Amino acid sequence: MSRRVVITGLGVVSPNGIGVPDFLHAIQNGTSGIKFYPEFEELKFNCQVAGIPQFEWEQLRNYIPETSLYGLKGKGIAFGIKAALDAWMDAGNEIYSEETLWDTGCVFGSSVSDTDVIKMAINRVDAKESKKLGSRVVEQIMNSGVTAYISGRLGLGNKVINNSAACATGTQSVILGYECIKFGMAKRMVVGSCEFVDRYIFGGFDSMRVLSRKFNDNPEAASRPMSLTAGGFVPGSGAGALVLEDLEYALARGAKIYAEILGGSTNSGGQRNGGSMTAPGPAGVIKCIDDAIKLANIDADQVDLVSGHLTATMADKYEIENWSKVLNRRGDNFPMVNSLKSMVGHSLSAAGSLEMVAAVLQIVHNFVHPNINLEDPNPEIVEIAGQNNLPTKLVNKEVNIVAKANFGFGDVNACLIISKYK
Repeated sequence: MSRRVVITGLGVVSPNGIGVPDFLHAIQNGTSGIKFYPEFEELKFNCQVAGIPQFEWEQLRNYIPETSLYGLKGKGIAFGIKAALDAWMDAGNEIYSEETLWDTGCVFGSSVSDTDVIKMAINRVDAKESKKLGSRVVEQIMNSGVTAYISGRLGLGNKVINNSAACATGTQSVILGYECIKFGMAKRMVVGSCEFVDRYIFGGFDSMRVLSRKFNDNPEAASRPMSLTAGGFVPGSGAGALVLEDLEYALARGAKIYAEILGGSTNSGGQRNGGSMTAPGPAGVIKCIDDAIKLANIDADQVDLVSGHLTATMADKYEIENWSKVLNRRGDNFPMVNSLKSMVGHSLSAAGSLEMVAAVLQIVHNFVHPNINLEDPNPEIVEIAGQNNLPTKLVNKEVNIVAKANFGFGDVNACLIISKYK
């Protein structure tokens, strides 16, 4: 049996705002969360700016037991816990239940375990001090650590899954949770993703020379999706989370409803026909978006806003070309398009879930957030999408349907169609 799936809770830990109110204010006002970090200069990285949430461990007090808080070292897991539990409470639920919630599960993604914790473990073992590792290391270096913390705190008894699909992870996690409800396997799902890009992950990307390196003295201008002067992405960190529910279940308990998920698709281009380990193939991207639109049972002309992957690399223009082909829209007929990464950088696994929260807020509050740093749009992109569809300032307009997509290493694609709840 196919069910309608709605969004009833939101949580966010972002470089430009922790919590929905601060995040909403930031994206409406084009507030950047990207800063210069002396640590990366000392490490002689080419890129020395990043988007890192202004997170304090005290922000988790009362979210998890003191014993868990005391032993928790991994920031990626911490971001995920806060975002997920905030979303859970936003949906009108208590954090802790004595009972197992058999009808509720969790799909929460991550790419890499917190390497700071791994490094600490390696150093102590190499120093023959393994007895000093403590009992909390394994639960923080396993990829499923974040889902274990979330599901354990909330007592979730349905499917508990940690997905990993590089930069497509966040959007894919929402799709997987959506499918669990749509096809009757669960009533509620907590979904999202998290990432902390520490010096080791940061250094790996820096060595690939895919990061922005010409704006170290002007960090807020460093992330430039769709810009002619885009010179690579800015590493970001954070977490986004959503509570999804069966519509009938949500209505029965009187839940507030933010938006509805109409359909979604995730696939792989198979690293063929232009696809590779590091680049999506056009055929896979186009098929993914087209499948999502068909599953949502809408026409391509109904899409009001494209929330793109758009990382500020040379791939931006190819992405816009793919959107144009699959939507069969161009110039003034192209939908508005924006990239949250202009404000927060590219938070890898967390990107899709952060952008999902932003997409939902734009639907609820009827606005399109600006693309900051787009004073010089790439002419090839303008030719396809039209100048007026690349907003550089807040646009107040009714937003009924958003297409949200992300593409990850390994040629993995994910696309969701979100709408106003009617």
